[in-house]
Amino acid sequence: MIAPSLQAIFFDVGNTLIYAHPSVSEVCRQVLERAGHVRDLHAIDSLMPLVDAYYEDRYRADDTFWTSEEETSSVWVGMYSMLCRELGIEEDAATLARAVYDEFESAERWRLYEDVVPAFERARGRGMRVGIISNWDSRLVRLMQALGVSDLLDTVVSSADVGLRKPDPRIFELACANVGVSPNASVHVGDHVYADVLGASAAGMRAVLIDRHGVQTDDGPAPIRSLDELENALGL
Repeated sequence: MIAPSLQAIFFDVGNTLIYAHPSVSEVCRQVLERAGHVRDLHAIDSLMPLVDAYYEDRYRADDTFWTSEEETSSVWVGMYSMLCRELGIEEDAATLARAVYDEFESAERWRLYEDVVPAFERARGRGMRVGIISNWDSRLVRLMQALGVSDLLDTVVSSADVGLRKPDPRIFELACANVGVSPNASVHVGDHVYADVLGASAAGMRAVLIDRHGVQTDDGPAPIRSLDELENALGL
């Protein structure tokens, strides 16, 4: 049976549509400095692999934390608390960690990649629905509004809002239902093989892996490096 033509395209958020500005390390440095803890940016940068490993270990152990706002924030606060302790800040670690988490609520701390708005506009120009499916906290809708892309989106589905997380196929099915299309007429673009590619595929959607920073291994499909490559990857 011939699959229907694509009617909708969904995107992950972090490292797919947006990135931290100026960087996660610099945001942490500024928050710490405001609280009287001056630390060198290079020292913070050197600890980022530990921070990333903390998240990945927690994610592998039980990724259901993404389905709860309280659990999601607790993971990030735990992660930044570890960073503070590694920097020799013990007594205020949890308070400072929460301040870092809260800082990322501001749209000023995020930037859209330059290819995002053009990709949304091209998809809409083809008559496609455009949406977001992300493992994110409940601040996601407001963030997209503040970044000025809400008018280009037909739905924004965050895991903490709906109590489902990628790669559970139900979160993909929900997003498709929100815009009135079937999964097999949809595609999802994201940077994580487990959450994005396997999850979307399990729901019956096409999946495109994006690797903006050259970090992917050989355990998934060949990635695109930019949304400028998306139509070619989809054969459009």
